[in-house]
Amino acid sequence: MKVSKIIRGFNSTFWLSNVIELFERWAWYGFYMAFALYLVNSKETGALGFSQVQKGLIMGTGSMLLYFLPVITGAIADRAGYRRILYLAFTIYISGFLMIRSFSSFEWVFFAFVWICVGGAFFKPIISAMIARNTNENTSSIGFGIFYMMVNIGAFIGPFIAGIVLNKSWDYVFFMSIAAIAVNFVVTFFFFHEPVNHHAENKLIGKIELIFLNIWHTLLNWRFFLFLMIMVLFWSAYNQLYYTFPIFVDQWVDTGEIYRGLERISPSLASAIGTEEGTISAVTISSIVAFYIILFQILVSAFVMRFRPLSAMSGGILLLSVGIGLMFSTQSGWLILAGILIFGLGEMASSPKFTEYIGRIAPDDRKALFMGTSYLPIAGGHFIAGWLSGGIYERTSDKIFLAAKELKLKGFDVPAISDTFTKNDFLNAAGVRLGMNQQQLTEYLWTNYHPSNIWHLFSGIAVAAVLFLFFYDKLIIGNKTNG
Repeated sequence: MKVSKIIRGFNSTFWLSNVIELFERWAWYGFYMAFALYLVNSKETGALGFSQVQKGLIMGTGSMLLYFLPVITGAIADRAGYRRILYLAFTIYISGFLMIRSFSSFEWVFFAFVWICVGGAFFKPIISAMIARNTNENTSSIGFGIFYMMVNIGAFIGPFIAGIVLNKSWDYVFFMSIAAIAVNFVVTFFFFHEPVNHHAENKLIGKIELIFLNIWHTLLNWRFFLFLMIMVLFWSAYNQLYYTFPIFVDQWVDTGEIYRGLERISPSLASAIGTEEGTISAVTISSIVAFYIILFQILVSAFVMRFRPLSAMSGGILLLSVGIGLMFSTQSGWLILAGILIFGLGEMASSPKFTEYIGRIAPDDRKALFMGTSYLPIAGGHFIAGWLSGGIYERTSDKIFLAAKELKLKGFDVPAISDTFTKNDFLNAAGVRLGMNQQQLTEYLWTNYHPSNIWHLFSGIAVAAVLFLFFYDKLIIGNKTNG
């Protein structure tokens, strides 16, 4: 069947589901890609001024729940109805964005982010189910390809805009996400039709108990469990794109050279997406990953389809490790963009193959169960990513920590950061004590404390996943599957 004929054959519910997904991803990633910076940046910029450890705990815990809870929320949606749960998810989203904008204490921001992630957990299984309901064996490949494209369009637009507007006010980031969810409220109210559910009479508690029991029996398959544990490493490294990379760029990387390069090509474009200081924000830089995926995913998928899933996954993760190395080892904005491209190509090769591989090894009568269980390593990867980006990043690469360490080494007093003495005040005071301006302080700390060494850890975790996959393939799987 021709692709054009398949596309024309999709019904209105399929396209409506994709529109809802696009705006939800716009809202989520527009907020999420900037969230790490909002948590840790200096208070006078409108951010919260938390420590890296607090940031890692908030993001890691909430994001873990986002990928674990769909096991339960999917069952709730089947029972209560998709339309009702969509309204609930959108309400939680909007109230959560408003709470995070309003709260300033660690405990309440932690609660607000977990609240938002609960909303995301209610939303996540519904749209995937709607795509599955409105495709068949002949159209699912194209249908989910379109769906993945919509995910990345939203994941590009949201952070790209957020990176521009946050330079004026952090409020604009939250208002943008609220507006995108509000669009979904309107679209759902006027156009969404509840699908027929033949299993609505099933008791919810019993269904959830059965789901957990089935997951437990699935994890007793030790080969599958071992594979999921290996993939936790992959997701732990991958998620540093959200947890650590924007902070690293903001603290250490000269994005002014990118701005000046764009300015030579198009002054109006540079002015539109750049900051008043003549730089490109870390959030805008981070959004380029999704842009690369929009451009190259089909080409990469066409290339890797000739390889076994495990081989394609291993090659993709290895490529991703190279990208991470470039992203965290240099102060050059242009090399950072090259690293993001390599990282993105690695993601394009590995992430879809992860899903394909699980689909291949799952027994015919338990494919949905195996696919649902595949969210567990993503949840585990988020939790570990939060831990890595917290205390470990702080002691290795955080600019505030390293400046304080240098002050102690030189025998200066180390002023305490507070509500009235912010992180930027601290860096300015450190510069005065050490006889340096801020650019000189950055270069001095970069040269003497090597914050770029964090790439050894992040890339090493990805390489470890590749090595474990190799031995898993050779020693555990052998010829048992076509993986």
